[in-house]
Amino acid sequence: MKNIGILTPERLSGALCYHSEACCSGAAGAPAEEPFKLPPLAFAYDALEPYIDAQTVMIHHDKHHAAYVANLNKAVTGFPGFCGKSPCDILRDLNAIPAEIRTAVINHGGGVANHNFYWKILGPDNKGAKPKGELAKAIDKYFGSFSQFQEQLTKAATGQFGSGWGWLTLAKDGSLKVESTGNQDSPISQGREVLVTIDVWEHAYYLKYQNRRPEHTAAIWNLFNWDFISNRYAQLIKER
Repeated sequence: MKNIGILTPERLSGALCYHSEACCSGAAGAPAEEPFKLPPLAFAYDALEPYIDAQTVMIHHDKHHAAYVANLNKAVTGFPGFCGKSPCDILRDLNAIPAEIRTAVINHGGGVANHNFYWKILGPDNKGAKPKGELAKAIDKYFGSFSQFQEQLTKAATGQFGSGWGWLTLAKDGSLKVESTGNQDSPISQGREVLVTIDVWEHAYYLKYQNRRPEHTAAIWNLFNWDFISNRYAQLIKER
């Protein structure tokens, strides 16, 4: 599978909130492109083995993630105001979403944004990696140590009732917070930026771990790309 290349801080925002730049630029008489696209994976389906199996990656990305993209495009059909906006842009102002499609856009837009982010922070060859630079210092400040942070995020994700996500988020005041959200709700809608996430929808792990969610939330720590996450944190802090 084609690798999309190294994500520098300057490319972080666009990469995490992928959308079609040309959604309203179709030729005369030709239909415009759909505004939201499924980003390609940056690694092969089997690259996350043995922690996430190839079949799960394929189904998760090509079926579930793709379905959120398709349903978001369907929801916004006839509403040209979404052209040129990313899912993150939309989720930051839920009141701006027309009432008649708000629920669908929150559900499917959240599904798109959450999965876009999820795939960007995972990768092979990350076993034993840890946060770097300013993020490492911030984690020590707000959680006491990396191991204490790891314990809190794992607990939040594992304990999320039903489907949802565990998160490390950055608040407007610069503080870090561990939290969880249900379904496809995103902390972005509450004014926070996302730094780390653990997907605990069953489609993220059930083929390999069945009902053993704690094994999934433990194994995923071997996949976090802390270079990417640390660079993202540094860029977000710089922009404040």
